[in-house]
Amino acid sequence: QLQLVESGGGLAQPGGSLRLSCVVSGYTSDTYGIGWFRQAPGKEREGIVCLSSADESTYYADIVKGRFTISRDKAKNTVYLQMNQLKPEDTATYYCAAEAPHYYCSGPSPNWGSRGQGIQVSVSS
Repeated sequence: QLQLVESGGGLAQPGGSLRLSCVVSGYTSDTYGIGWFRQAPGKEREGIVCLSSADESTYYADIVKGRFTISRDKAKNTVYLQMNQLKPEDTATYYCAAEAPHYYCSGPSPNWGSRGQGIQVSVSS
């Protein structure tokens, strides 16, 4: 059973930046997919990014491409989401998510098997 714990959310101004962190534990396979999705009140879930651990390939949603970057620190079992050029429409609860074992991403919105508790990101002036 994978466990994921997010941190780093909060309030940012339009055009600003935030970095989310996700500590991952409980996996036994080196081949898994990990990423982020978000959900705003009254809106459907939006896939943001999926990263394949096997080859570090990534798939970003068009809505965040060029602004958000996923990265991974294997030694710390931590995945990061660097969010730049934030917009008010980025306001949502962000979830770290994973799918294992032996998962390879084929898009930014897989059917995630595990997710964290979520963390709020608000973008407002």
